[in-house]
Amino acid sequence: MSRSTKERAVDLLVEEGLSLNRSLDVVLLPKSSYYYQPKAIDEETMNEIRRLAFRWKREGYRRIYRRLRRSGRTINHKKVYRLYCLEGLKIRTKPKRKKRNASSQQLPLPKNSNEVWSMDFVFERTIDGRKQRILTVLMYLTRENTILQAEFTFSSEKLIRYLNTLERLPRAFVLDNGTEFTSKDFQKWAEDKGIEIHFIEKGKPTQNAFIESFNGKLRDECLNLHYFKNQRELTDASSEFSKRNTTTSVFTLH
Repeated sequence: MSRSTKERAVDLLVEEGLSLNRSLDVVLLPKSSYYYQPKAIDEETMNEIRRLAFRWKREGYRRIYRRLRRSGRTINHKKVYRLYCLEGLKIRTKPKRKKRNASSQQLPLPKNSNEVWSMDFVFERTIDGRKQRILTVLMYLTRENTILQAEFTFSSEKLIRYLNTLERLPRAFVLDNGTEFTSKDFQKWAEDKGIEIHFIEKGKPTQNAFIESFNGKLRDECLNLHYFKNQRELTDASSEFSKRNTTTSVFTLH
């Protein structure tokens, strides 16, 4: 039973003639809890939580708490959680059932940011129905997003052109078996640059978990919240998401 339910039960027992102490013992409610008066709600903090929750619709209370702390507010994460739930802002997600695979082996974390990177594509449509492909490139160690670019199509030549614009390149890429990555042009480019290519097993995206997690957040916190008129709007929104999640240290892997 909740505390309020127990309090009502105590009041009913007292009305029936039972002493207060005996009534508290019967319903297993401490006397301090019975006499406790909740503090008034901090409306200023509540309004700020509402504003942040409306601005960042898919961010939970932990990330809102970090934003409040960075803005200079002295507040406990438990208070943020209480106000967040009181306002009915809790994000409900369907839990995924994970099956343990004894043969799976997690890749070791690199020791520096240029050691291992990962690449993948995310698909999206503009309101005119045209398909878009978004190239995402992520550092394994720092989770820094180095490329987030939308195009109608991505050939191996276009992929190489974007990679050549970077000031630095990794020692190795972890990739799926997409045709852009398995093409002869890309393989030759990687060989000329001295970059090792590690392909994950087909049907096992969890072997590239960091980029999959980043792509999921891109979908959940950006792409699913907007309708894009054209490629420019899609690129601008994606770039804003990348900047927000890689420069403010809000991005976390779940």
